[in-house]
Amino acid sequence: MLSGINGYICNECATQAYHIVQENMTAPSSKYNGNCSLTEIPKPKQIKEYLDQYVIGQEDAKRYLAVSVYNHYKRLDQKKEDNGVEIEKSNVIMVGSTGTGKTLLARTIAKLLKVPFTIVDATVFTEAGYVGEDVESILSRLLQVADYDVKATERGIVFIDEIDKIARKTDNPSITRDVSGEGVQQGLLKLLEGAVVNVPPKGGRKHPDQDYIQVDTKNILFICGGAFDGIEKKIAQRLNTHVVGYNSVQHQQRIDSKDLMKYIVPQDLKSFGLIPEIIGRLPVLTYLNPLDRNALRNILTEPKNSLVKQQIKLFEMDGIKLTFEPEALEYMVDKAVEYKLGARGLRSIMEAVMIDAQYDAPSGKEKTFVVTADYARRQIEKSHHLVA
Repeated sequence: MLSGINGYICNECATQAYHIVQENMTAPSSKYNGNCSLTEIPKPKQIKEYLDQYVIGQEDAKRYLAVSVYNHYKRLDQKKEDNGVEIEKSNVIMVGSTGTGKTLLARTIAKLLKVPFTIVDATVFTEAGYVGEDVESILSRLLQVADYDVKATERGIVFIDEIDKIARKTDNPSITRDVSGEGVQQGLLKLLEGAVVNVPPKGGRKHPDQDYIQVDTKNILFICGGAFDGIEKKIAQRLNTHVVGYNSVQHQQRIDSKDLMKYIVPQDLKSFGLIPEIIGRLPVLTYLNPLDRNALRNILTEPKNSLVKQQIKLFEMDGIKLTFEPEALEYMVDKAVEYKLGARGLRSIMEAVMIDAQYDAPSGKEKTFVVTADYARRQIEKSHHLVA
């Protein structure tokens, strides 16, 4: 035991205390510390060029996203004495069918940002007091990304995926409790608008005895995304109600019936089941185009992390040179168009085609492997027989 002025400490405790002090002194500070300077931040065109490397098409959505993120940095850089003009945040909602690239856009832009960024899924949330997660746990995840630096968290960006899954079931206010739908939307209102929120540090449910961290959401940018499956019917109904009489024939000819999503307006989100208050807090509305055949063909080969490049890399790690014949790629694209699952459908088809090769090739002696159209066709037919 080591004696002090008015107490004792053992040698093991002294050693442990020394190590704790050393760790705290050398602990890395949060990478998000410090203010954002506009000179260091990529301009909207540069943000879009970066997204172009990973995401095919979707020009409008990229431009909206690039401008929203850049304006978010401007708000953070704004001086308080700017003649009383305060730039308000413009939360974004992206609408597009499954497999068009909503989540990919969010993940890609996260690599570029100098502020904390997190992606959360709206389907896990329930109204306060019910089994599930409270909406405040969105901020728990942002806190974790920012290494529990509250100032950095309050400048972050949150992407809320599957926002359409919390739509209320009917257009009329529900008589019974809609705890995972309308109740969650009401819980999100104060987060989107800006409020000081008590956040449970470890997420999950709140309970009276735990400590909270207070986070101000005034400067947190929220980007929401959802497939809104079936919203085309709401858009079609609205467009038909606006055309009466002789002009209706000309008007219908101008409407592109294959891509009704481009005509989306906030009114359609209300018809789908989002409450007006939450639509008002998501002022920037953009859509993602359905992927046509050319876009799907480009997705296979062009992006930095395209499916073909991923497969070539996997085989390269086993010392095998993998090549795809153009006809094989065309066949896969045809199947993806047939399945109507977007880019995710391409992934499923690629896995079905390559599964046997991935199983056999690492143990074989061949150092090259060529995927032909016939091979791809046999593999797809074989997988269909297995399913049947």
